[in-house]
Amino acid sequence: MNKKCLLSLIALFLVSTASDIPATAADAPPMRPPAIPLVTHDPYFSIWAVTDKLTDDWPRHWTGTVHGLSAMARIDGRAFRVMGPSPRQVPALTQTGLDVTPTQTVYTFDDAGVELRLTFTSPLLIKDLDIMSRPATYITAAFCSTDGKPHSVSFYFGAPAALCVNTPDQKVVWGRYLVPGLEVMAIGSKDQPVLEKKGDDLRIDWGRLYLAVPRADATAMAPGDVCRDTFARNGRLPDADDMEMPRPADDDVAAAVVFDLGTVGGAVASRHLLLAYDDGFSIEYFYRKLRPYWRRTGWEARDLLEAAERDYPSLLERCRAFDAELMADMKKAGGIKYAFTASLAYRQSIAACKLVADLDGTPLFFPRENFSNGCISTVDVIYPAAPQYILLNPALVRGMLIPVMDYAKSPQWPFPFAPHDLGTYPQANGQVYGGGNKTEDDQMPVEESGNMIILVTALAQAEGKPDFAVRYWDLLARWAGYLRDKGFDPENQLCTDDFAGHLAHNTNLSLKAILALRSYAWLCEKTGRKLEAKEYLRISQNFARAWVAKADDGDHFRLAFDRPGTWSQKYNLVWDKILGFNLFPAAVARKELDYYLKSQLRYGLPLDNRKTYTKLDWVFWTATLADDAATFGRLADPVFAFLIESPDRVPMTDWYWTDSGKKTGFQARPVVGGVLIKMLADPGLRAKWQGTSLLRTAL
Repeated sequence: MNKKCLLSLIALFLVSTASDIPATAADAPPMRPPAIPLVTHDPYFSIWAVTDKLTDDWPRHWTGTVHGLSAMARIDGRAFRVMGPSPRQVPALTQTGLDVTPTQTVYTFDDAGVELRLTFTSPLLIKDLDIMSRPATYITAAFCSTDGKPHSVSFYFGAPAALCVNTPDQKVVWGRYLVPGLEVMAIGSKDQPVLEKKGDDLRIDWGRLYLAVPRADATAMAPGDVCRDTFARNGRLPDADDMEMPRPADDDVAAAVVFDLGTVGGAVASRHLLLAYDDGFSIEYFYRKLRPYWRRTGWEARDLLEAAERDYPSLLERCRAFDAELMADMKKAGGIKYAFTASLAYRQSIAACKLVADLDGTPLFFPRENFSNGCISTVDVIYPAAPQYILLNPALVRGMLIPVMDYAKSPQWPFPFAPHDLGTYPQANGQVYGGGNKTEDDQMPVEESGNMIILVTALAQAEGKPDFAVRYWDLLARWAGYLRDKGFDPENQLCTDDFAGHLAHNTNLSLKAILALRSYAWLCEKTGRKLEAKEYLRISQNFARAWVAKADDGDHFRLAFDRPGTWSQKYNLVWDKILGFNLFPAAVARKELDYYLKSQLRYGLPLDNRKTYTKLDWVFWTATLADDAATFGRLADPVFAFLIESPDRVPMTDWYWTDSGKKTGFQARPVVGGVLIKMLADPGLRAKWQGTSLLRTAL
């Protein structure tokens, strides 16, 4: 390779000043995500590659619907495909590398004497909500010569109307906009049914898709196949836009751009573009339409695009620095395989949520159940996702909890336990799961009440103050009373693992209730309720002792109190460690871990003895019970093997079979934020990333 070529095949996620980070891609384990994130902002603007080679298939929305972004390059007059399988007669540029970091995906190609580094940057800088909420991905194409010779290079990119519709028969319209310093093309549905649809397997059909370029040699709005064929043939685009509209999106309408980079030598020549989506209104929250967070001060699409272009150099540098630091700490916490998994989980979790502004500007963060019923703000989805946000920005934990708390204290919610959800995405108008707000049928009373109390306690520790708990004290007291009466030996009911069905006397659910009661005692102490603190501390201590005796099954603990010869992952026990309670003897976790190591299959630890499927997030919670790196790795590393070997090419599933590596259900869900629980359990990393003094003194 020419020494002047500044491009590198070194894996970005290994770049760090830390001396123990491998320096070359050869030191890294094989990286083959089940799906590769390209454009990742929210549940509607979420595009993934689903094949090892970017040229083998079209990119897809997380639901599997084709969102056929395309790219080509011409080198010395010869056309090559870079992204997408069309035109078939055009050969694929040879792909030589792939790196995935928390905010960037980088493909490397090397062919015809030229190296191309194609970078997708979704600047999900979690500590900067203004930036994180911007729905704009940068796509950068950087070329250099690798054979010491000059080469004539041009680059094509196209974005189809499919990104703007739920079904391909919906009609679209398009046009151009004047924004200083940018050439902007926009596509949107004709009818603009804002927030009208709700459900699971849905895509957005309102708002506008924007393809913006600071300087281009040609742009066109025309059928995608015509644009690609024209570029392949002569390096150009159609001379005029196709203005026959409206027409169905499946007529292959696309916005396309061509960059002529001229003669490329050893020095890098690069161009970039912006792919953005403005939905205008994002969430219906108790029948009020809420704006995306980036719009809260009156910004419009023009402001978004101007700011995104202005900030391009600085944001790329910030993303590189953030990725290097976070990846180094991920590796420090759990090893290189853990770092790969956690990096992939980071972006997926954020992209499965939507950050909006309430009417007063308060950030509200709405997670979505992707391919698990489409619910919005499900409490037992917030709970597993929360470690990422407790660690990296507790404001987003507040943003997830506020809507649930406000619903629970409203007259709409009549029960003494916490609700399950707020509706079906994107309409957060009240619970739809089980009996809704009408009956107690198929509710999760112990599950959700325990989740909420534990999360409020974790938030108080992260923020160094219990003011959020004070704001909702009556609710917390009500739920603690319910768990005091109903939590130790749960009745026949569902828990978060509802696919396994109802279960009475669930020992893992009992653990959650006990630790929630201990959490409530802690909150009482921190808010000056001394007598109540002592009472709930006594109750939780008594329950913990009783649990150890009643759940014991010799060399492990049971799935249910009344079922000898059974076992289950006790992932809820991890909060005893994280919150610093030490309520249960250390021998409890050690005995469970020893048993788990004997119960694993090829791709990980089953959820319990009943089936061989598992939950990816819970495996990491269970592994985090270990105090030594070796035990953690023995439990966590099989998940890495699953990710790189699973035949299901979809965004990371959290529910799969540990014997075959096949997906059971679910994909692209926010719960994988729970993978970062290993970092949250590290006091040094927690203090570093939270940037606050921890309010953790014991009673």
